[in-house]
Amino acid sequence: MTRIIESLDEISHQYDALLVDLWGCVHNGIEPFPEAVAALERYRASGGTVLLLTNSPRPRAGVEKQLKNMGVPEEVWHTIATSGDSARMAMFRGAVGQNVYFIGEDHDQRFFEPLKLMDDPVSISQVPLKQAEGIVCTGPFDPMADPAVNRPAFLFAKQKGMKLLCANPDIVVDRGERREWCAGALAQLYTEMGGESLYFGKPHPPIYDLARARLAELGKTPAPDRILAIGDGIATDIQGAQGEDIDSLFITGGLAAAETGTTRQPDPAKLEAYLTGKMVTPSYAIGKLR
Repeated sequence: MTRIIESLDEISHQYDALLVDLWGCVHNGIEPFPEAVAALERYRASGGTVLLLTNSPRPRAGVEKQLKNMGVPEEVWHTIATSGDSARMAMFRGAVGQNVYFIGEDHDQRFFEPLKLMDDPVSISQVPLKQAEGIVCTGPFDPMADPAVNRPAFLFAKQKGMKLLCANPDIVVDRGERREWCAGALAQLYTEMGGESLYFGKPHPPIYDLARARLAELGKTPAPDRILAIGDGIATDIQGAQGEDIDSLFITGGLAAAETGTTRQPDPAKLEAYLTGKMVTPSYAIGKLR
């Protein structure tokens, strides 16, 4: 049974580390949520460790810059693990070949910057689709366009046996009041068409391996029952936590606000019906992180 709580302070003393989703929890893509910032600052002040665990396709440094520009104070977190870094490690090991077709926006070109923590990485070249061995996808060319516009390219890629490396398993994200498609929507379409998609963000294990490595860099090795995952993605944050056998706090006022009847807090009956339908049981739920 999922327990609805009023604030993070009610349960935070039970955990040594938090794995915190960003979009929909700490910010809305435009500006930070003051209550969430304050809650994480309190947790840090009490001695807890905050790791921001994001399905952003950007490298860690890019996320840090984005947060700074958005006005999220550095006192909110200790370290960051991104889907982008996890996927980059796979790409530089040759997961989709050396010559790749890139799907994404220009600002995601940093994805191809060398990884300092790898020895002898594969040399990656971006090429047209017809010359490619595989696909690297950080997101749609146009986040507002229907993913189906990629069907002709995906049909060709599937026939050639190409794998698609998905740097962000999220299907959609809300930027302020606008909902945008993410790389996960394209990977889902490619899989439905019979292609093979490779995932490295939540809810898949590689990003949790990276998260544990980031914590270890800080000298922290908390036991699974001393870690709490926080997020608004039922299929990413909460399923991922369940797969790693760690507790989770579901932020109902994010992607599932309508389904859970969330204003300040979720409607208990609607929340139960939603979770039953998704066959996932987070440890706790709250309208917004506070």
